[in-house]
Amino acid sequence: MNQNNENWDLVIKGKTNLFDLRLKEVWRYRDLLRMFIRRDFVTVYKQTILGPLWFFIQPIITTLTFTIIFGNLAKIPTDGAPKLIFYMSGITIWGYFSTCLVDVSKVFISNSAIFGKVYFPRLIMPLTIIISNLMKFGVQFIMFLCFFAYFYNQGTIHPNLWVFFLPFILLIMAVMSMGIGLILSSLTTKYRDLTMLIAFGIQLFMYATPIIYPLSTVPEKYKWIVQLNPLVPIFEYMRYAYLGVGNFQITSLVYSVVFSIVILALGVVIFNKVQKSFMDTV
Repeated sequence: MNQNNENWDLVIKGKTNLFDLRLKEVWRYRDLLRMFIRRDFVTVYKQTILGPLWFFIQPIITTLTFTIIFGNLAKIPTDGAPKLIFYMSGITIWGYFSTCLVDVSKVFISNSAIFGKVYFPRLIMPLTIIISNLMKFGVQFIMFLCFFAYFYNQGTIHPNLWVFFLPFILLIMAVMSMGIGLILSSLTTKYRDLTMLIAFGIQLFMYATPIIYPLSTVPEKYKWIVQLNPLVPIFEYMRYAYLGVGNFQITSLVYSVVFSIVILALGVVIFNKVQKSFMDTV
């Protein structure tokens, strides 16, 4: 029988276009995506004593530490917002971004065993990380809303209608972290020690982002350098929308959107190129 006349369910090609995302295949494997998301969400804390309580313990301890050290001892101003909710607003969204970036950057190394045994669209794994961490963010955001409601009733914060734009802000963060993570994951297949550098670098990058300080405290001559960080508008949005402080501008958010799209496109191109031969180097 002539193979050209056969209707195959799946055709795996050795050579593909760098911009071929194979989104139809990703949709076809959506059940696998759901299974991986459930695995990540359930098994991470399955053999722990406190289990899902770690979702709440980690940001609370970090917030209290920042409040005591940076707010009370270092006396870093918070633009008039209560220190506790100021730091918690930054920590909540920083946790989502940093976790996604670090986990995506290790996607080839962490899943080399399964990648070498069975075929499925490799983009499934980064998407799993982005979505599963979004669920964790949702749990922590509920805790943030509890503190938000308390301070709102006290009349110490002044939210506005920008709070309804949070899903769009999360999309920007997801796209940005995935794009950067895909680039780094492609590099770690050859240079394993980059994983340690990434973990260290993300901690340093936190201090280049207005998490423990508002943008208004940065000296004017250095402010343009800080604003090169595409995360700055996102954190300024969070404080402006939910606390009523800060200097949020929609034009600065456009910069974050453009950067996210460009970095994701670049990340996908590099990822598609490396995924074809990474088993030879991992």
